[in-house]
Amino acid sequence: MKAWLCDAYGPPSGLRLTDWPSRAPAAGEVRVAIDCAGANFPDLLSIAGTYPIKSEPPFVPGVEGSGEIVACGEGVERLRVGERVCWQDNATKGSFAEEITLPAIGLARIPTDVPSAVAAVLPTAFGTAYYALSDRARLEAGETLVVHGASGGVGLACVQLGKLMGARVIATGSDDGKLNIVKALGADHVVNVRTEPVRERILALTQQRGAGVVCDPVGGELFDVSLRAIAPLGRLLVIGFTSGVFPVAKANILLIKAASVIGANYGHFLATRTQDARELVEMMLGWVAQGRLKPYIHQSFAFARCVDALEAIAARRIVGKCVIVVRGSQEMPA
Repeated sequence: MKAWLCDAYGPPSGLRLTDWPSRAPAAGEVRVAIDCAGANFPDLLSIAGTYPIKSEPPFVPGVEGSGEIVACGEGVERLRVGERVCWQDNATKGSFAEEITLPAIGLARIPTDVPSAVAAVLPTAFGTAYYALSDRARLEAGETLVVHGASGGVGLACVQLGKLMGARVIATGSDDGKLNIVKALGADHVVNVRTEPVRERILALTQQRGAGVVCDPVGGELFDVSLRAIAPLGRLLVIGFTSGVFPVAKANILLIKAASVIGANYGHFLATRTQDARELVEMMLGWVAQGRLKPYIHQSFAFARCVDALEAIAARRIVGKCVIVVRGSQEMPA
């Protein structure tokens, strides 16, 4: 099979398309012919060698995708050859390829009416977002949710799921054009962090009470702003640090507001509660089939342009998600 190989840590341009052996499924595994692969910011970290769950070169990157089962290993009873499935696998990776072999326990069935491209981009961003908002923050209907980095994959998923869960959503970002898309996809209010005073805007929009829940995949200065704009008993979700700056929480603010800073490590949930994570994804795929949830794909790339997809993410040109079409050549421009 053909696969994009990382021979040494570095930028996406170092990947090369080459022949790579396809592995027969062992007991409890299935082999999947990949239709589409989701491209994510953590893929850049894996290729650079800075992702927490490291793969030693040479390896095939790509943590999520969708496809059709072509072989089942011994003991696999829940799934069968010919079924469409999607996945996120931080340990195996390997989704930037024509085939992949994975443990069956983590594979979610795709409903008939859900396109493969949509299923491929749902597990990572929407799995992270739902786990953070529901399991960790216990977001309630009627609460105000602030989402930083709202035009990114996880950020936009938090906006869309927050609205579905009945929250009032304030989305922040640094580009008015991207924020216009975020607002069209459900945000009640948008705030440009470069041109507006973020804390003051959040307080004004909440009648000075502050936000019940803040979702922060950015870190840095926005983390400090969030602590000062959070409501009593508020919850600040730490999801990532795309700013590259690791902030420190001021204990006096936490005490005065009785607020909580909560880590939302979806990778840990995925590894330790794999079946629960699969059922979560299947639930959201059901919402997609019902028209209640619409993951936003900004651009699709042919398999031969995998590097272009990753470079578009690195250059912050993507709103929401982009997808790599492995079987087929149709592309959707930005």
